[in-house]
Amino acid sequence: MIDLPETVALPIKMDKNGAIHVSGTRVTLDTLIACYQQGDTPEMIHDGFPTVPLTDIYAVIAYYLGHQEEVHNYLRQRDQAAAKTRQAIESAYPPEQQARTEYFRTLLAGKRKNKKS
Repeated sequence: MIDLPETVALPIKMDKNGAIHVSGTRVTLDTLIACYQQGDTPEMIHDGFPTVPLTDIYAVIAYYLGHQEEVHNYLRQRDQAAAKTRQAIESAYPPEQQARTEYFRTLLAGKRKNKKS
């Protein structure tokens, strides 16, 4: 007979900045769930992030499926915080710096387009 644990520990932990990491790695819950939502299987996610044990990926996805509202709220809060930070950084740039940044974005987009051709 198998001894069943009373509970299974979830392999996620929140850092001091409010980001949730998986299995003590730098891989965030945001990243893992985004991969899953894009159609990646747990095995594909593991191939991309081999530092996260496959069993932990399954556990996190199972948690996500059972707690979608909470996870979506967390992800929404993270998106809002990122947008606020981005806005603060961009507002700190003088107009000429913004123009320079836009120029380099355009240049980079052109290089990517040429690589695809």
